[in-house]
Amino acid sequence: MIDIILTIITFSSMLIIFKYFELFKINNLQAIIVNYITAGFLALFADKNFSISNFSIGNVIHSEFIFQALIIGVLFIITFNLVAFGTQKIGISITTVSNKMSMIIPVIVGLFIFNEDKNLIKLSGVILAILAIYFSCSKNGKLSFEKKYLFIIILIFIGQGIADSTLKWAQEISLNETNNNTFFATTFFIAALFGGVFLTYQIFKGQHTFRTKNIIWGIILGIPNYFTLFFFVEALSSGIFESSQVFPIVNMGVIVLTATSGILLFKEHLSKSNWLGIALAVIAISLITFAKELLQLFNVG
Repeated sequence: MIDIILTIITFSSMLIIFKYFELFKINNLQAIIVNYITAGFLALFADKNFSISNFSIGNVIHSEFIFQALIIGVLFIITFNLVAFGTQKIGISITTVSNKMSMIIPVIVGLFIFNEDKNLIKLSGVILAILAIYFSCSKNGKLSFEKKYLFIIILIFIGQGIADSTLKWAQEISLNETNNNTFFATTFFIAALFGGVFLTYQIFKGQHTFRTKNIIWGIILGIPNYFTLFFFVEALSSGIFESSQVFPIVNMGVIVLTATSGILLFKEHLSKSNWLGIALAVIAISLITFAKELLQLFNVG
């Protein structure tokens, strides 16, 4: 359970840092590339078995996790850019909903591909989690957008969902205590590499000016980014909760914590629908977390 709590804290801190990106006018793409490089080196430094020879290109290419790392790394940078575009063109509420709703994909993967436990209480919690995401991110219970941007919403939903599902796949068949950090470093460096391709293209178009503050904030973001992935994989591997529980619990926990942080740090105002979403999130967390205990108590399933 401690790994889930730490995942929620580190993930929420990333979202708070993004708030400061907007406040200090940080270039998102430059900072996010530095963030991935920082997270990648943190993963290497945290690896007790690290050596240059172990992390050679040849060894990485022939590793058991290279395919999953490639998928996740590419989707990390693509999804981030889609989220940034969606926030500007569609609005933060719609973008956040599509991003968080993507948890449906790894939950389905866990339930039906990895044959995790299915019971009425857990499924009720997942449904409540979906409602919680909608209400916590909407304004007065409504979301509206131009239909021409529907494909962006769909791509964010699918991209994040596939990335999370691939992480679960990697945890199930490829990862162990000896190669976790090598996998993390590989994934982060792949994301940075593809981000560099985007950046190079934009530099040639004259759309970027390098600033020191972008590098500094990228480093700041990279620290919780590494620990979020580390604790998340630890939570998936712990055996205490199934992935169909971990994904909704983390999403709901992030909603509650970031909403609280928004009120305390940024004096944000929450509508009635936002408070309803937070209340549903708390109920969803309780149902999903204690599904087995409640099942035994009420003898339903």
